[in-house]
Amino acid sequence: MRFVKGHGTENDFVILPDRDGSIDLSASLVTSLCDRRTGIGADGVLRVVPAKLSPEAIGILDREGTGRQRDAEWFMDYRNADGSVAEMCGNGLRVFARYLVDAGLADAGEFDVVTRAGLRRVRLDATGDVTTDMGAPQILGESWTTVGTAEYGGLVVSMGNPHLACVTGDPVAQLDLTSQPGFDPAVFPTGVNIELLNVVGERRVVMRVFERGSGETRSCGTGTVAAAVASAHMAGEATGEWTVEVPGGLLTVTLDDDTSYLTGPAVLVAAGEIPPQTLI
Repeated sequence: MRFVKGHGTENDFVILPDRDGSIDLSASLVTSLCDRRTGIGADGVLRVVPAKLSPEAIGILDREGTGRQRDAEWFMDYRNADGSVAEMCGNGLRVFARYLVDAGLADAGEFDVVTRAGLRRVRLDATGDVTTDMGAPQILGESWTTVGTAEYGGLVVSMGNPHLACVTGDPVAQLDLTSQPGFDPAVFPTGVNIELLNVVGERRVVMRVFERGSGETRSCGTGTVAAAVASAHMAGEATGEWTVEVPGGLLTVTLDDDTSYLTGPAVLVAAGEIPPQTLI
């Protein structure tokens, strides 16, 4: 099995090209690939499969029911590092799009990708940053998280996957995220991505994130948008452009009346072959 390794602001992924839809992406395979000592090492796995060969993708396209269906040739089958299935991954989507263009599977410019959160539009040149349409954020109320002995209130935001974005006065760089922060399971029965952020300037935030199924990561694309939404909500705003600083770099979030956009780097760093014994 061939693989490619890539990252978006150091949120890293193992990319598995699956042009004939034959890879059985079991949870055990994902965890072994993502192990940073005995595997390749990553925050998650991106399987690149033609949408027409995936019953799941076909079902998603049927539900979308838009005229763009014929343009969406590829399905992003994303799995967290623990093997669990995820609805969406913003950094992963940028890396996925960069792989398609570099591999000659898509032309630079604009095209749609099928994700479990629905169709997502991407825009990229042959080199440089990638912009993704992340869909309209949904604010679903408020909740809380605990980090150590501290409790923080936050905004519940859906980006196709669940987020709790907490603006805190405590410096996020000093928080201990080595273990799962507490959250309300009644609000998040399937778990949640937790963003902790400081507002450090006009439309500029610093963020750390504990991702459902992966632990603390260097960046989270959907979480970055959720952080911008929470910062905007606190300021009484709903649209505009935010700069979000994550441990892995800088990302730009644009909010408008209809949707949200995420712009940032997507880098492919290695390619190789996975030996057969790894797949057992």
